Amino acid sequence: RRVKRSINIDMQTVRFCTPEELENFKKQPWMEGFEETGKEEVNLYIFRHYMEYYLKHHPKVSQEMIMTVRQLQPTAQGLPVELYFFSADTRWLKYEHLQAEVFDHVLAMLHTFDLKVFQSPTGGDLQKLS
Repeated sequence: RRVKRSINIDMQTVRFCTPEELENFKKQPWMEGFEETGKEEVNLYIFRHYMEYYLKHHPKVSQEMIMTVRQLQPTAQGLPVELYFFSADTRWLKYEHLQAEVFDHVLAMLHTFDLKVFQSPTGGDLQKLS
């Protein structure tokens, strides 16, 4: 079963990594195979590399099918980052659990790269302003 789902990143959180962050990232096993751009590295670029590594090493993700983590066209609701991969198990419930597990992980890891999900203001946010 195919998973083709995206999460909208708040574009105001996309930035260049500090030299200290980059050094810390380089110590991580998931930086294996990382191709530096030759310029300052962007936190979103490193996050996408991390997510590809995560999917390639996830036992419930099919390793025979294509997988990618890519940017889509920016919108007023942020920058969509799409995860495209296939479940190794075609049973519906296992597929649904895998999607939730992967996106739980995405949400939990964003702060590591100093990224945030785009979220429209709520009534509570607007009340805080007054």
